[in-house]
Amino acid sequence: MFCDEVLETVELIASGELTLSPRITNHLASCRGCAAALESARRVDALLRSRAAPPAPAQFSSRVMSRLRRARWRSEQWLDWGFNVALALAGALVVTGLWMIMRQSGLATVSSDAMDLLGPGMMLFVRRISPSLPLYAAATALLGSALGVWWWAERDTTQAPRRMVARDHQ
Repeated sequence: MFCDEVLETVELIASGELTLSPRITNHLASCRGCAAALESARRVDALLRSRAAPPAPAQFSSRVMSRLRRARWRSEQWLDWGFNVALALAGALVVTGLWMIMRQSGLATVSSDAMDLLGPGMMLFVRRISPSLPLYAAATALLGSALGVWWWAERDTTQAPRRMVARDHQ
């Protein structure tokens, strides 16, 4: 066994988290430097155990948790930004690729001719459905507002206990 292997475990042995194996015991018996390092680590551990731990400052936990949440939020913001940029680039590549395929294959002229044929039919379709559009818009708005109220009510009931607990600890 080498000294660097033993020195990596000296603190764990001194604190009692790791038991001595026969290999480590043999090495400590033959190496004065490692034995001195273990003895020094045991003295430091005993000294630290004998001292009383100072009390945490007021609101220590809430401050640490706030900093952790802020740091996590910042890292998530960078991740979201990178993901959105990657999606935008992928979308641009797809659109560019489709445009190049349309130009090279001649489908652009075919689609232009198809739109000339379908244009009058689309106008007739739009004229037929236009009287019903206000009804569809109102139904969509009603559904959207109902979903919004439902979301707000569910969010409010799940957040209320946390706010009350936080207020009680202040």
